[in-house]
Amino acid sequence: MITAVVYSESGGTYKTTMTANIAVALERMGQRTLVVDLDPQEGNLTSLFDAGERRSDPDADNLVKHILDMPEGEFDELIETTAEGVDIVPSHDMLGDFTSNLEQKISYETGMKNMSREEYPRFELLYELLWEKAELHEKYDAVLIDPNARAEDLLYNAIFALRTLVAPVKPAGKGNLSLEGLEDLVGNMERQLDIEIGLSCVIPSGVGQTNAHQQYQQQFEETEAFATPVAIGNRESLMDAMWEARGSAFKVVEERWKTFERDGEMVSEAGQRRVRDREIETLRRLYELAQFIATDTFDADVHPVLELNIQDDGTNVIDLRDGEKAPVKTT
Repeated sequence: MITAVVYSESGGTYKTTMTANIAVALERMGQRTLVVDLDPQEGNLTSLFDAGERRSDPDADNLVKHILDMPEGEFDELIETTAEGVDIVPSHDMLGDFTSNLEQKISYETGMKNMSREEYPRFELLYELLWEKAELHEKYDAVLIDPNARAEDLLYNAIFALRTLVAPVKPAGKGNLSLEGLEDLVGNMERQLDIEIGLSCVIPSGVGQTNAHQQYQQQFEETEAFATPVAIGNRESLMDAMWEARGSAFKVVEERWKTFERDGEMVSEAGQRRVRDREIETLRRLYELAQFIATDTFDADVHPVLELNIQDDGTNVIDLRDGEKAPVKTT
C-alpha cells in the first residue's frame, strides 16, 4: 500500500498543491486514493478541493473527535469524494486546538488508568484510527497526508501512521537548510517514536533558470543520500490557477483555467488558458513523480499512460514507458 506524508518545514515549496497533484496522478494510475488534511490553516487541501462545508461548525463530527475517540458518527461519513475522484478527509477548525484537547484526554485517561504521562501513546492515535478502526487498507490503495507545518503532535501522529515522507524543497540556500532540518527531524523522530521512517524522495520545486537554482538542482540530483526523481520548474501561474479551478494542475490544463483582467477586475474562468508545452511537461513530471513513489518506493503496479483531454485542443497522451524523457504525443 502507498502511504506518504508530504512534508516541508519551509513555505513556498508547493506542499499542498504537490499533495493534490500526486493524489490525482495516483488516482489516474488506477490507485484508489484518500488524502487526509491535517492543516487547520486557510488555503489548505480542503479549500483546494472545495470540500468540508462544515469545517467551521464546532458541532460537526470531524477527524479530531475520531482521533481522540469521541466520534459522533462513522468514520466513513467524514470522507468526501472530490470532482477528480480522489477521496478526502477534510480539515476542521478543531485541528488548531488538537494539542490542548489531547492534553485533556491524557490527563483524564492517565488518572483513570493510574499510568504515567510518559506511558501514554500520544503519537499512536492516528495510526490506530486509520488502520485498526477504519481499516483503510481494506478500502484504498494509497493514503496521503498533508500535515501542519509545525513539528508538534499532529505531525508526529501523521508520521507515525504513514512512516514515509515525500519532501518538496526550495532550490536555494534555504532549501539546503530545510533539507538538513528534515534529516535532523527524521532522525529525532525515529528515536522519539521508536520506528523507522523512510524518505521516498526529495522534489526541488519552483526551479528557475538562474545559475544558483540550476546549481542547487544539480546538487540534489547528484547526491546519494536520497532520490530526486524529478524537479518541478517555476510554474507559479499553473499552481496558482489550481485554487481557482478547485482541483489539480491536471484539471487546470484540461479545462484551461486562467486568471485575467476584465473590465478592471480580476476574474478566473475555464476555457481561457493557452496550454503551453512547458505546462504539459510539468504534468508529465508530476505523473512521473507519482509513478516513482508508487513503484520505486512501494513496488505497486500502476498504469503508466496519462491521457489529457484538453478542452477544444484534443487528447494528449504521455506514455512513461517511452523513457525518462518521453516525448509528448498529440492525437
